[in-house]
Amino acid sequence: MRVLVVGASGYIGGRLVPLLMRSGHDLTLMGRDPSALVGRFPGATVVRADLLAPDSLPPAVAGIEVAYYLAHAMSGGERGFEERDLRAARAFASAAADAGVGRIVYLGGLGDDTADLSPHLASRHEVGAELARHGVPVTEFRAAIVIGSGSASFEILRHLTERLPIMITPRWVSTRCQPIAVRDVLGYLVAALDHPDVTGVVEIGGPDVLSYGQMMLRYARLRGLRRLMIPVPVLTPRLSSYWANLISPVGADIARPLIEGLRNEVVVRHPERARAFGIAPAAYDEALAMAMDGSGGDELESTWFDAQRIPDRPTLTAMESREGMIIDRRSQRLAAAPDRVFEAVERVGGAAGWPYANLLWRIRGLADRVVGGVGMRLGRRDPARLRVGDALDFWRVEEIHRPELLRLRAEMKVPGRAWLQYEVQADGNVTRLSQTAFFEPKGLPGLAYWYLLYPAHAVIFRGMIRALAQRAASPPAPARGAGPGA
Repeated sequence: MRVLVVGASGYIGGRLVPLLMRSGHDLTLMGRDPSALVGRFPGATVVRADLLAPDSLPPAVAGIEVAYYLAHAMSGGERGFEERDLRAARAFASAAADAGVGRIVYLGGLGDDTADLSPHLASRHEVGAELARHGVPVTEFRAAIVIGSGSASFEILRHLTERLPIMITPRWVSTRCQPIAVRDVLGYLVAALDHPDVTGVVEIGGPDVLSYGQMMLRYARLRGLRRLMIPVPVLTPRLSSYWANLISPVGADIARPLIEGLRNEVVVRHPERARAFGIAPAAYDEALAMAMDGSGGDELESTWFDAQRIPDRPTLTAMESREGMIIDRRSQRLAAAPDRVFEAVERVGGAAGWPYANLLWRIRGLADRVVGGVGMRLGRRDPARLRVGDALDFWRVEEIHRPELLRLRAEMKVPGRAWLQYEVQADGNVTRLSQTAFFEPKGLPGLAYWYLLYPAHAVIFRGMIRALAQRAASPPAPARGAGPGA
């Protein structure tokens, strides 16, 4: 079957695509930046298109039988996301109808249409209605909080419970919710291909209906933690989102719409259509266990921030020759194979830290969070392997070609644009490791930032490449459990 996935770089899309590929479908992925999708999903057809540029859509939908619509404008920031979501849905549904697409499968949010829904939930419902307004049959799955490693809602719940022995809780913690495991959400989405007769709204959820407070306390019990909740009436969703921003990896601009939605009860009221798929969703405790230990198909394959969009910036390729670019280059020659050198480079950051001045890197991350930046809270998806588009602390992987090149683009708040690039080249019998920092200052504040901090940067840059060279030249650590005679 010819299947299109819109939103393949997101949390759900990033997990759905491999399942569809393994089922043998002819898969097309649509994205603004095809390079990230090509490197992540080899074998799929990737088409460059933008939902907010309707003229770019016809090539993406041509010949498609079923389209998964998993896009969400919140990845571009909180302000104006409802209007962007509606425009995107209208453009896509119109293009799909013109191309003769057989069906659209959409994942939205639970909630009673007659209630006073939060802007986030109301927008999710409006998108579903807009997709169905143009003549293409739509299967609209509606779910509440998705329990899975990397889900934004789950990561807020996880971090609040893990880090706060005593929680001052607002009223929304008593709101009822029907959580569902990410494995089961994916099960419904895949099964939709075999049930073309099931269209309209399909409400899905796990077997447990719990308040958010109960969800946190059951998480704590499963982790062996003792937690005390003290309810207070004064914490607004906005204040709660700032608190979530401090405690969890999820920024306030993403947390606020999600937390505002917690005032609405999100439970399955009409389970009839979901029964047609023959799926028995996991209980909440089972979903938690899978999310915490990566079992049951819940490995950390995707995260809520995979598709997070920062303001459009030119890539380094377009900037290298620009007048005013400040460049700091350093290199080391070492007796190690290029593969070994690149392996050392690719492991920087995340939980393992940075190979030199790790405390200074963390202080820089804390300073970035204080001024509203991402800080180092995003970490990295995998401790050993990177892919284009991955977050790496307060960097984003812009380009990677093993074992020659790794280019990181800065996402911390700086008065300008910055990149950090590593190149590995065979040079006779040795390998040359090159490290280049690029900075394009924005006006006088940018110049002041670079030159005032350059003494510290120079120490860090010099120490970084030396530490990486030493790490690459050292013998590989033996595998766990291995040793003489093993």
